[in-house]
Amino acid sequence: MDFVKKLLPTVLIGLAVVVTGYILGTSYLSKGKDDPKISVTGLGQESFDSDLIVWRASFSRNAMDLKQAYADLNADVVKVKKFLSSQGIQENEIVFDAADISKNYDNQYDENGNFKERVFRGYELRQSFEIQSKSVDLVEKTSREVSKLIDAGIELNSYSPQYYYTKLAELKIKMIEQATKDAKNRAETIAKNGGGSLGDLVKANMGVFQITAENSSDEYSWGGSFNTSSKRKTASITMRLNYEID
Repeated sequence: MDFVKKLLPTVLIGLAVVVTGYILGTSYLSKGKDDPKISVTGLGQESFDSDLIVWRASFSRNAMDLKQAYADLNADVVKVKKFLSSQGIQENEIVFDAADISKNYDNQYDENGNFKERVFRGYELRQSFEIQSKSVDLVEKTSREVSKLIDAGIELNSYSPQYYYTKLAELKIKMIEQATKDAKNRAETIAKNGGGSLGDLVKANMGVFQITAENSSDEYSWGGSFNTSSKRKTASITMRLNYEID
């Protein structure tokens, strides 16, 4: 029994040396192996013209009497509708919002700059309207000719048109196909130049859909950019593919 007790530490030390040597040897062999996979990124890109335009504008009237302000505003609505119709805009493409009513006041101060009172200066009624149309060029032209309304005494505030594309779903599928083919071609070229051949597809990740103005310096966004200020746009998407190498 005493002999076994004396021999046990020596046996345990020997086993530890063997186990340690096995672990180090396995790590060394794994480290020396080549990674049999390749990762590439492909790009799909397409330029197109917007097929939907959204244009917003507003105008207002001021009067001490609310009924008079409404009457003046309604008269302007008739003029605006007549103008838009004369430009070729369809009635079903125009949406007038409810009029917004506000009261205007002036603050009165004494000679020492102390507030005295608020004086009512009348009602302001503001009318907004929006046009959504697929006649992009027509509405764009109309938005540039609003000076005719201003000349008619209408205080019109015109906002820049916004441009959209109604076939993004189809376009996105087409671009994913382009990006996938581009990535695969890159992977095949790299594998061939490296003396191997392309194996099975292991993983595919789609990047963020980006829409920017064509030939612009618009920056890409992590969440995806979506330009609406330009009629001519460029859409892009990336596909990241991981392949095995045979």
